[in-house]
Amino acid sequence: MLSKAQIKYIRSLTQQKYRKEHHVFIAEGDKIAREWLNSEEHIRHIIALPSWLEEHATLVSRHPEAQVAEVSEEILRSVSSLQTPNQALLVVKMPEQPAKLPVAGWSIALDNIQDPGNMGTIIRIADWFGISNIICSQGCVDVYNPKVVQAAMGGHLRVRFMEADLLVFISNTQLPVLAATLHGKNIHECKPVNEAILLIGNESKGLSPELIEKASMQITIPRRGGAESLNAAVSAGIICSHLMPFI
Repeated sequence: MLSKAQIKYIRSLTQQKYRKEHHVFIAEGDKIAREWLNSEEHIRHIIALPSWLEEHATLVSRHPEAQVAEVSEEILRSVSSLQTPNQALLVVKMPEQPAKLPVAGWSIALDNIQDPGNMGTIIRIADWFGISNIICSQGCVDVYNPKVVQAAMGGHLRVRFMEADLLVFISNTQLPVLAATLHGKNIHECKPVNEAILLIGNESKGLSPELIEKASMQITIPRRGGAESLNAAVSAGIICSHLMPFI
């Protein structure tokens, strides 16, 4: 069972200031919980239905440091951030932010991405393509927002996150910087590159002019229809598919 204080604590983690204060976040749902429990990450709390705990007792036993609580559907619903709570909820310790920004390989840099669904999908895309670094501007949605974690579907286990002044970062990097814009070079005319920083801009405003000016190249997904623009996450996926080399 959970005490009233524990329920209040878990509910508080839907807010960024409390996630930062306690250095933890929520990972919720059957598949996501199983993926985290299969990892070596530090789990603080495992809150789940009795049937789920019984079914996954071996996984749960891998984390003796975690506090385990059997709860009813009603209690799980009261602490869940989902519209339909899904059997299990974990409170997970945040990993430490890498000390150094990437100097090799592929990275994605995000300029003021605001939508949690977009952020989570971009993390999932990075995970799919084996991109291990995402650099966020200070105006981005928190990568540990419960909706982001849900949309990323375990991507947080394999992708590292850094917060940086993007203008300073790309001004000093030796890597090619590819800015996704509406008026750049057709990606079908670009050759794959072994390493790069892909700049993706805000959902409504795009990239700031200062970042575009500092980029090595502007790139564009050619348009055939009448849509004004593409979703930020969709754009990231298409660009990675065309410009990342595959052996």
